[in-house]
Amino acid sequence: MTRLDELDLSLSLSKDEERERLEAAQKRLLELRLALGGKLPGYEGIGPPVSVVFEGWDASGKGGALKRLVERLDPRHVRVAQFGAPTDDEKRHHFLWRFWPVLPGWGGMTVFDRSWYGRVLVERVEGFATTDEWSRAYAEIVDVERSLWSEGMIMVKFWLHISDEEQLKRFQERDGNPLKNWKLTPDDWRNREKRPQYAEAVEDMLARTDHAAARWQLVEAESKRFARVKVVETVIAEIERGCRERGFSLP
Repeated sequence: MTRLDELDLSLSLSKDEERERLEAAQKRLLELRLALGGKLPGYEGIGPPVSVVFEGWDASGKGGALKRLVERLDPRHVRVAQFGAPTDDEKRHHFLWRFWPVLPGWGGMTVFDRSWYGRVLVERVEGFATTDEWSRAYAEIVDVERSLWSEGMIMVKFWLHISDEEQLKRFQERDGNPLKNWKLTPDDWRNREKRPQYAEAVEDMLARTDHAAARWQLVEAESKRFARVKVVETVIAEIERGCRERGFSLP
């Protein structure tokens, strides 16, 4: 049994449960961000940098979860960085090069909508990287993440998981909604045809890049309500844990 197969995709929350827990979590996250940024009374210094990485299946709800994570935060206190296919100029550099400028400094926070893990996922499956390139990328990624952790960074990595059946259902709903069908591209349908290859790549990624400095957080995303709450509550827990380890007191 693989790690993804072990997830309980029946987990869900009612509207009332989601609203109650999300409101409490967003309030706590806002408090933490103000403390880490030195904006909370009594907190003159700044805290560790925080990076949150979102990966997951197409239509797994990454955008909705990301929105709930940052919607209560002042835009000056968090940066959302979106990444698609690298440009021709970016391809001239090491694959990690384009992500470096948006990494947060002390007191800062960056949320990555897709990330350097594209190297061992889409670039691997679609043949955009050679076998040698994506094979050595696991160790390169772990080395960089460990280095960032050593410098004080708190990194939270999410994989949002949904079943093949749920993904198809969401694709069809998007396709029939004129306000959402722009999200659905021919590439999305082609990627669905290669889901077994992507599942193998995801499992390899989880096995080879899950380490103490940056654990993978697997999110049961069949229920969007459950996934959104779990994401925000997990970020809070990881920030609190990271600050304890670094001796930074929190409210």
